[in-house]
Amino acid sequence: MLPFDIEKIYLDEEAEKDWVSQTVLRGLPHIPVERIEDKRSLIKQFLSMQDPIGMGKKNLLITRFYGRRLKPCPGTSRHICCGYYVINAVTNCPMDCSYCVLQGYLNNPFLTLYTNWDDLLQEIDTFLSRNFQPSLRLGTGELSDSLALDSVFPLSQILVPFFAERKNGILELKTKSAEVNRLLHLNHRGKTIISWSLNPPKMIEEEEIGTAALGERIDAAKRCEKEGYPIGFHFDPIIFHEGWEKGYQETIHSLFKRIDPKRVVWISLGGFRYPPRLKGIAKDRFPKTRIFLGELFPGRDGKFRYFKEIRIKMYRKMVEWLGEVDPDLFIYLCMESPEVWEKVFGWAPSNSGRLNHLFEERVGRFLRR
Repeated sequence: MLPFDIEKIYLDEEAEKDWVSQTVLRGLPHIPVERIEDKRSLIKQFLSMQDPIGMGKKNLLITRFYGRRLKPCPGTSRHICCGYYVINAVTNCPMDCSYCVLQGYLNNPFLTLYTNWDDLLQEIDTFLSRNFQPSLRLGTGELSDSLALDSVFPLSQILVPFFAERKNGILELKTKSAEVNRLLHLNHRGKTIISWSLNPPKMIEEEEIGTAALGERIDAAKRCEKEGYPIGFHFDPIIFHEGWEKGYQETIHSLFKRIDPKRVVWISLGGFRYPPRLKGIAKDRFPKTRIFLGELFPGRDGKFRYFKEIRIKMYRKMVEWLGEVDPDLFIYLCMESPEVWEKVFGWAPSNSGRLNHLFEERVGRFLRR
């Protein structure tokens, strides 16, 4: 049974005979299927509907992807970037977070699964074989939640064993889900990191619709930890709101009551930020949201962010609380300037390459355990 509703499957005729398509159709025999010749017309039709984003989350498009599917994280100009690479295996997500940037970014509203997986795996393999960095970090959580469609098609069951056999590739599966059963039996060899995006329960309930509760995410992380997976956590976005200090401190306390900090490979911190057009879209779709009411102003990259002083205050508090758990936790800032790093940690990576090297050292120590 799916943890979310799919009302209809749209099957691109070009992809009909692909093994991925056949796998999905066999697993979802009760969902009506419409075969299509022209996905552009279908997408245009949906975009003309009221709330195409919401409608798209209930409809699955199965098609092929033509072009590169592995790209460096776009990062932000003049900010420290960690050297991450994005795997485009799926786009869109059945979860519905009010702040999700995909609402204003994707020109295709459908849950979309790409079927030419052999091409994707070959692209990843070629990329890894041509690079000599010891720990290239790749992840599927940029254009969708990494585990969101695992119940539709076994993405993780393909990727985890694939990376287990690669010398210099590290896979991160980033999620707000608790659907980890399919991961537990896999031979990962420590080459896959399962990570969770976390927020206080109040923020999850109000702003992260359709996601797992905080306790469910922590329980899922504990199950993966027991199976030897390295674990990661992302406090991103950190949302400045009334009672934020109590909420985030209690979240950290709840997390490490269950999780061994020695099994946590990294923790990221990132303040709430958004491109200008997202606010109007989100306010229309989530009229009760209050996260856009804070002191948010456009930065150098055009994204709206909290004042620098607010971000620094939040980061310092988070680092303090996490340091009380274990001073050896590897904590980094996502898309922040060297100046902010300096004021939070008392030091900053000299450049993005230096931060990437620190990640390599961290991952290397985990793999040698």
